[in-house]
This record gives sequence, structure tokens and C-alpha cells, in this order.
Amino acid sequence: MKAVASSPPSRGFGYKIRHHFHQYGMLHLMALPTVVWLALFAYWPMFGLIMAFEDYNVQDGFFGSEFVGLKNFEFLFQSQDAWVITRNTVLYNIAFIVLGNVCALGLAIILSEMYFHKTAKVLQTIFILPNFLSITVIALIVYAFLAPTNGFVNAIIQNLGGTKVNWYVTPSIWPFLLVFINLWKGTGYSAVVYLASISGISNEYYEAAMLDGATKLQQIRYITIPNLRFILSIQLIMAVGGMFRGDIGLFYTVTMNNGALYPVTDVIDTYVYRSLTTSQSPGMSVAAGFYQSVVGLILILLSNWVVTKIDADSALF
Repeated sequence: MKAVASSPPSRGFGYKIRHHFHQYGMLHLMALPTVVWLALFAYWPMFGLIMAFEDYNVQDGFFGSEFVGLKNFEFLFQSQDAWVITRNTVLYNIAFIVLGNVCALGLAIILSEMYFHKTAKVLQTIFILPNFLSITVIALIVYAFLAPTNGFVNAIIQNLGGTKVNWYVTPSIWPFLLVFINLWKGTGYSAVVYLASISGISNEYYEAAMLDGATKLQQIRYITIPNLRFILSIQLIMAVGGMFRGDIGLFYTVTMNNGALYPVTDVIDTYVYRSLTTSQSPGMSVAAGFYQSVVGLILILLSNWVVTKIDADSALF
């Protein structure tokens, strides 16, 4: 009779773990600082979301404070200003997203098409510098231009025979001004992302297009922009996720928190901040942040689903 060959012993779970770390241990070690950072500063603070459903006070702590359910969310939806702050937040973000991406994409294309690369590098550095200015410095620059008494704009108006204008009680100019400030501050930085993607496009496409007689505008339309659809989709999806968030520095500091401008400058974040400082209720602030995060997640999933229907290869997941 022939001996039946015995099957090799099965490897246990412990062996698989040791083998995995022996093979990929260095990669895990490299990822460890990021994992620790995420655990401490991204996931551990989420425990504080319980404050959104409590009448929180420091003395009683998380577990001793009174549970109030959805009461902390009511001030956002039952307030007389709920429609105004929601409208301002959404409309400003739509303007920031559309104009910001168009201007950044246009600037990136212009810089990539410049013949003198050293000049392009210098201009790129100049355009990106405003991104590193603090919002307080920007607020002081704006005030230097628009100060009611000795501002630069009022000085020009007075020299031309006009009368001074108190811009900080003139709501009509601020929607355009805030959009301009946001573009001035962020366009250069956003353009770098598109510029890096443009530099990765093979020159063979452009050489073949030139042989076929394509103009620069045709090369941009049929080669550059289609090759940027993936990074453009990611930028749009992530921006849509923050649709219900407002830059509190821009809307609070630059406007000097002037009550006369609230109808056109008050957003959810500034309203919550003022409510927190007046009512001394941290639960309301946490509830607003929780609401914004949930809506942002829904918007990201929805926008990603829309992108998958248009071009599945450009979606995040």
C-alpha cells in the first residue's frame, strides 16, 4: 500500500501576525506617528460630542450634567436669524468654491504656459504669500484701506471732492469684498495643487497636438483640463463637504464684528461664537459643530455619488 502524504501543518494566527510584521514592520513604524496623532486629536475628542445632548457644566462633568436631548439644537433652527445665517453660509461657500477653483485653475494654467520659468517661479511665490498671512494681519490691512476717518479709500474720495463713507456700516459692499479677500488669500495656494498636476501631464500629448495644428487654447481645452478632472473632482468634493462651515476669522475679525453688517456677514460659526460668549453654554457650540459635521458628511457622500454617475474614475471611492 502507498503511504498517504500528510498535509503540511496549518499556520496559526500568531504565526501570520509575526510574519506580517516581519514583512511590513517598517511601514507600520513609519505610520505610527500619524496613527497616534489621529487617535489623540481626531478620534479621542469625539467623546466630547456627548456635550451636544447635555446642559453641560464643568462641576458635574460629562456624566453628571443633565441630559437635555435635542434642546441644544433648537437655538439654531428656532432662532429668528436661522434663515439669514444659513443663507449667508451657503451662498458665500458657493461663491468661494466656484470662483476659487476657477481662479486657481486659470492661474495654474497661466503659470504653466509662461515661457520664462524663473519668472513663473517668482510669480508663484508672490501669489502664494497671502496664504501665510494671519487673518488678523489681513483685517488690519483692510482697515487701513476702509477706516472711516483716515482710510486710504476715503482719502482718495475726499481728494476727488467727495464725502467720506463709513464702510463698516455699509453692508452692500461686504459680500463682494469678502469674496475678493478670500480669493486674494487662497488662490495662490490652491493654484499650486493644480500646477503640480499639470507638471505631471506628459509632453507627448502637447507635441502630438502641435503636430496636428492645435492652438494653445485648444491644447488647454482638450489636454490640460481633461487631465485635471481627477484632482478637480477631489477639490470640489472636499469643498462641498464644508458648505455649512464659515471662516470665523474672515467673517468675524475682518468685519470687526460690526452689528450693522450682520445681515450680510453673519454665518453659522460667528452666530454660534456669539451665542457661546453670551449664554456660556458649551453644549450649544458642540451641537452646532456636530450638526455641521453631519451635514458635511452627507454632502461629501452625495457629491461623490454624483461624480460617480458622471465619471466613476474621478470619484473618491
